[in-house]
Amino acid sequence: MLIYEYKLDGTPAQYAAIDEAIRVVQFIRNKCVRLWMDTRGTGKNDLQCSCAELAREYPFVRRLNSQARQASADPAWSAISRFYENCKQNKPGKKGYPQFQHDNRSVEYKTTGWKLDPDGRHLTFTDGCGIGRLRLVGNKQQQIEAFPTKQIKRVRMVKRADGYYVQFGVAAHKAIIHQPLGKQVGIDVGLLAYYTDSDGKTVNNPRHFRRAEQRLKRLHRRLSRKRQGGNNRKKARRALAKGYLKVQRQREDFARKQASTLVSSHDLIAYEHLQIRNMLKNRHLAKSIHDAGWGAFLRWVKYYGAVHRIPVIAVEPHFTSQACSQCGTRVYKSLSIRTHICTSCGVVLDRDHNAALNILAKALDGTAGHSGTDAPLRA
Repeated sequence: MLIYEYKLDGTPAQYAAIDEAIRVVQFIRNKCVRLWMDTRGTGKNDLQCSCAELAREYPFVRRLNSQARQASADPAWSAISRFYENCKQNKPGKKGYPQFQHDNRSVEYKTTGWKLDPDGRHLTFTDGCGIGRLRLVGNKQQQIEAFPTKQIKRVRMVKRADGYYVQFGVAAHKAIIHQPLGKQVGIDVGLLAYYTDSDGKTVNNPRHFRRAEQRLKRLHRRLSRKRQGGNNRKKARRALAKGYLKVQRQREDFARKQASTLVSSHDLIAYEHLQIRNMLKNRHLAKSIHDAGWGAFLRWVKYYGAVHRIPVIAVEPHFTSQACSQCGTRVYKSLSIRTHICTSCGVVLDRDHNAALNILAKALDGTAGHSGTDAPLRA
């Protein structure tokens, strides 16, 4: 499914109506979680049926489109099924018991409750929420009107710090004819360099959060000085949220561009299957790991790999930094040692370059863990 995103241009009354629809979605989702908690044996179909009961009981729920009400129950069941799966697999630690939601920011319609103008510049919501007709602002190269209405399976409105957006989920297959280049590469993500490949090439780490950190600290101080409940505090909160949103977009844009360049210039990509969540427990490195955004980068690599139809292989990270890429001798070294010097064959390489060579070798000799098969993210 391809995702096309536009910014919504409307009136304050329309934005207030969107906020009300978002609150209704949160209300339905929490009611479904409560039903599951109180009633033993509640399944997905029971949650869907409860949406109709809520519509009969609460007039404000009835104003939301019926399919949007059913879509509101889906996140509740996703949380419940994830909890069941974690329990079955005996996942260590907390199992993710479903919680009530307090900060919902989206409402999703399916195939009814909305109407797209033939020119693709306006979107009208026809249910009882009173949202009405909104103008779509976005890249002119995104021509959502080119798709038949039957192919648009989801219309999702999202509230962000800088406004309201709509996402169209289009049932379409995206494929690119990949030109074989005969190049295979292993990549080692890091903190000093964004990643180092098996050819010895490095990409500098942009450190978006570190560069914006001083400005974000000033915005935090301004917010802390504002009176609780005042309009100035609301303005300070919006300014701070926009600051974080900018960093998030910079990080995502950089990851996407680097992934696209990497995939389009190689026929096979190997990477380490890192447990990033566990690595974040290191309080000395957590901020830098977050700032690097390895997870987003690897997701985009797998996405573009699926689009280009090239193998993207994950290998286990054990001893990729310690083993010599030439003779296999393990040379143990701490994180502070950035150069690999083999005590057996005498080869001298950058630590990350040596690791990238080992990652590619693991992928080629069949010791890889699995191939990247994540679903596409966005058009």
